[in-house]
Amino acid sequence: MTDIDRLLRGVDTVVPEQEFRDRLAEGKPLRVKLGMDPTAPKVTLGWAVVLRKLRHFQEQGHKAVLIVGDFTAQVGDPSGRSETRKRLTEAEVRGYAENVLEGFKKVLIWGDDDLLEVRYNSEWLSKLDMADVLELTSKMTLAQMLERDDFAKRHVANQPISMMEFMYPLLQGMDSVAVDADIELGGSDQLWNNLVGRELMGRYGKRPQMVLTVPLLVGTDGVNKMSQSLGNYIGVDDDPADMFGKVMSIPDEAMEEYFRLATEHSTAQVDSIMAEVVNGSAHPGETKRRLGRDIVALYHTVDAAVDAEAAFDRVFKQKDAPEEVAEFVLPEGDPVWLPGVLKKAGLVKSSSDGKRLIAQGAVKIDGAAVGGEELSRSELVGQVIQAGKRRFVRLV
Repeated sequence: MTDIDRLLRGVDTVVPEQEFRDRLAEGKPLRVKLGMDPTAPKVTLGWAVVLRKLRHFQEQGHKAVLIVGDFTAQVGDPSGRSETRKRLTEAEVRGYAENVLEGFKKVLIWGDDDLLEVRYNSEWLSKLDMADVLELTSKMTLAQMLERDDFAKRHVANQPISMMEFMYPLLQGMDSVAVDADIELGGSDQLWNNLVGRELMGRYGKRPQMVLTVPLLVGTDGVNKMSQSLGNYIGVDDDPADMFGKVMSIPDEAMEEYFRLATEHSTAQVDSIMAEVVNGSAHPGETKRRLGRDIVALYHTVDAAVDAEAAFDRVFKQKDAPEEVAEFVLPEGDPVWLPGVLKKAGLVKSSSDGKRLIAQGAVKIDGAAVGGEELSRSELVGQVIQAGKRRFVRLV
């Protein structure tokens, strides 16, 4: 029997909701489309919010139609953009696609043809000729395009909008036409694009798809949406200890959102967990540890989650270094300029970052902050140096 409550958990928009409920009540398997453009090398917990929703449909017998947007990734999704997005090359997209497929396998039910269909949209979009493109552009007006909030803002601000950006939602909509989608899933920023797909299906004589969107997960900074370009992300294939450590770094205020969007807890369970934090019967730190264990167990194992928490305690609670630490050979010369060593060892992006961390007391040897930028070789050889919260190297 269809569990509509589970399918609607964490969902912010359903269009049209009554049709959605009626179609599910019919008990027939639906084709549930999700398009993902491989524009970055990793699948993050942010991506996993909508991927897990797709899995929920699989678990109830519906067919997931996963569209790898190898063609649209080269066009560039303008959603949420204040300027034209840099175009990716075909080679970049191909490399990203290979990586993200491995991440998709960690979330979806994989290998069952009754529950999963994987398609690349270059299969149909690369075959469009000029007549097809002109026919496609005739389905939408410029006025309709400028109803879109981000386009409207850029138009009012006299910022350029390329014709190619106008094409993106039309091309994404053609994906729905090509695969006969019954439902399209997406993040909340994709609502407009997905509704274009619904419109196009009707104009091409097909039953318009329903649209279901989920919220965007905030990144580990607790401010911006999770993004690989911002570096505030957690990858589904991250090492368990690193995954746990990143979860522990999120602000307390973001915990509820992570429980609701990044775990499998029901709404009632999350309400209960957060109520205990509010009334003081559960400490926020211990609740965040539970969140970390839950997320690690979801993508690894329960045992891995326990080990990850123990590793976290060794590093941060007991002030010990991890059991396995990479080695870095110190350059010649005495004294040693530490900011340069931190950069060459890969602990910071630049020597300026290294100088900043040293000034903040965030570069430590044996748990003690280093006292300056220059240290003698004898002080450094054989020592484990820590930069920030989770970066370690042994100097040899």
